[in-house]
Amino acid sequence: MNSKQHLHHGRHGRTAYHFQPAKNWMNDPNGPLYHNGMYHFFYQYNPHDPLFGAGKLSWGHSASGDLVNWAFLGTALDPTSTFDVRGCWSGSTTAMPDGRLAILYTGRDADEVQVQNVAFARNPSDLLLLEWDKPSFNPIIPQPADVTGNNFRDPTTAWLGRDGLWRFAIAAEVDGVGSTVIYRSADFVSWERNALPLHASPGIPCWECPDFFPVAEQGTEGLDTSANGAGVRHVLKLSKAADEDYYVVGRYDDEADTFVPVEDGEQADVRNWRRIDHGHLFAAKSFFDARRKRRVLWAWVDEMDSRSDDVAKGWTGIQSFPRALWLDTDGKQLVQWPVEEIETLRRKQVTLLGAVVGSGGLHEIAGIETLQADVEVVFEIPNLKEAEQLDPKWLQDPQKLCAEKGAAVQGAVGPFGLTVMASGDMREQTTIFFRVFKHDDAYKVLMCTDLTRSSTKEGVQKPIYAGFVDMDVEKDKSVSLRTLIDHSVIESFGGGGRTCITARVYPEHVATGRNHLYVFNNGLDAVKVSKLEAWELATASVNVEDDGLLALLPPMVVPILSDDAE
Repeated sequence: MNSKQHLHHGRHGRTAYHFQPAKNWMNDPNGPLYHNGMYHFFYQYNPHDPLFGAGKLSWGHSASGDLVNWAFLGTALDPTSTFDVRGCWSGSTTAMPDGRLAILYTGRDADEVQVQNVAFARNPSDLLLLEWDKPSFNPIIPQPADVTGNNFRDPTTAWLGRDGLWRFAIAAEVDGVGSTVIYRSADFVSWERNALPLHASPGIPCWECPDFFPVAEQGTEGLDTSANGAGVRHVLKLSKAADEDYYVVGRYDDEADTFVPVEDGEQADVRNWRRIDHGHLFAAKSFFDARRKRRVLWAWVDEMDSRSDDVAKGWTGIQSFPRALWLDTDGKQLVQWPVEEIETLRRKQVTLLGAVVGSGGLHEIAGIETLQADVEVVFEIPNLKEAEQLDPKWLQDPQKLCAEKGAAVQGAVGPFGLTVMASGDMREQTTIFFRVFKHDDAYKVLMCTDLTRSSTKEGVQKPIYAGFVDMDVEKDKSVSLRTLIDHSVIESFGGGGRTCITARVYPEHVATGRNHLYVFNNGLDAVKVSKLEAWELATASVNVEDDGLLALLPPMVVPILSDDAE
């Protein structure tokens, strides 16, 4: 195990309970896995530098007993072979019925050509899965002749079809068209490509980091990646290079290996799909957690400050807090929610019940440390009739709508929400808020996270993020918000997790002054906070030396970790 240095949370923007490396560069989540009572997390990692550099990346590896506290186990894959000497890039892990564990990953070979490789756990019964073997017969899939732009990467977790063959999906630029293609194999070594792509999007030549997984039509339980048949739909998720993550729900035929979205409209263009997150989040990757029968999503949350800041602090990149996800009752959208293990970090609590926040009202939530907190609030909307009419042009550009109608711009129903990471003089603040509009004899709920005043620091990106919440606000007469605050990251879940917005913030006041949290309302009518609960969260042990972590791991693992730490 590599030596680890304890860095106090908050120093250089370090988070308290989000996954991040102790030092150096991290980006895409790769191959999260639950195996033999342990959670394993692999990730794109530069063990030598806090920057991406030339992309000669390894797979970092950490393990946990609870998805909250993590021990760094070094690197699982390094760029040491001819088929990956320029970098071990993204991929996935697959657990096989015979007990074997495999990694499928993209290697950049000596000529920087993207090829697909396999590695196997040397000893699957090893609880820490420390050693992985890369067979000399790699690459298992050389780059096909019809791939253009050298874009052929990021294999998904494999699944078994009803014909007994393994399959995985991978992003490929096929003759200039951004495609997701399927490969099949009987032995996990010899693979054949399906003639038709699973999906093709002519508008964008390069998609990456696909994820393809089943969801139950009813209920919140997750499904094993090989599940199919009655009562099952599938989700295809794609990432637009260095941009955003999009997904669509559909029906998958594992005989023809075809996928048909359930929603009508222009679904060929991925940019018309739904968003995993409307903020700053990329390369989402999910896994089936057999321990709690749920599907759990990870995603990379990049820095928004400068390269010189990254060098100064010695590390770059975090992961979103793990989210359980399931299919909403409408059968079209996903619901995401922080995994319940976050509640083990809850400490001091404050509660607000039935408070009415009048027009222009600002109500401080005091009594807890709000630099690392979990806030849940339900806003009751007594009067929707006065809601403003929504101009249809805004449906395709909610971000611009939020920019024009920010938190300080009075509306009819809203803006109302939370002001977080606020300095005492309010010069620094981040707002997460809702507005309600009339639209087509119904109502549309807009959700915004506004970073324009999040920091007085120069050289920091401070965008506005926005998305509509697909919910029946007329029926519910309320809208809920849950926000996780953790020093430099804010994750918000609107409408019970139907719309998510993740943001990075770098306020300067936290170094010397107190941090403040408020509920606010700038709508013409009052809103009622039917319930607000806020918890101060403890600091987790994430990839640093901490004896407390050992208590969370199975007893037989503790001597191994202790020996490695010496």
